[in-house]
Amino acid sequence: MDHVGVTVQDLDRAIAFFEALGLETEGRSEVGGPWADRVNGLDGTRVDMAMMRPPGGNGTKLELTRFVSPEPVGEMGRPVNSFGFSHICYEVDDVEAVVAKAREAGYGLVRELVNYENVYRLAYISGPEGLLVEVAQAL
Repeated sequence: MDHVGVTVQDLDRAIAFFEALGLETEGRSEVGGPWADRVNGLDGTRVDMAMMRPPGGNGTKLELTRFVSPEPVGEMGRPVNSFGFSHICYEVDDVEAVVAKAREAGYGLVRELVNYENVYRLAYISGPEGLLVEVAQAL
């Protein structure tokens, strides 16, 4: 898989959240035009986007997109049991360090850090606009 796309309302705030979790901003750009309209089925598409890469630079990237036009639709902050995409997960070397860095940046856990069958230590971190990120450390 190359990347996962997430539409956000505040691109700078979303970037700051994912950077606090250890992702790196690979680049930012403004995208739009007839080709974008044809591929996504919208008219007048113009977006600001950032491509984020996971720690170490390997793995699936994260594309953060803020629609300038047309206006985004839908609801933010859906619970994890809602239909559709609910969260992303990435593996980390030290889950407690990532959780601590997230807390320092003002982001908290959905509930708690857990041990999953002595295979992973897991935590869901709640970000801006209802974004959920699961971090997993292999044991």
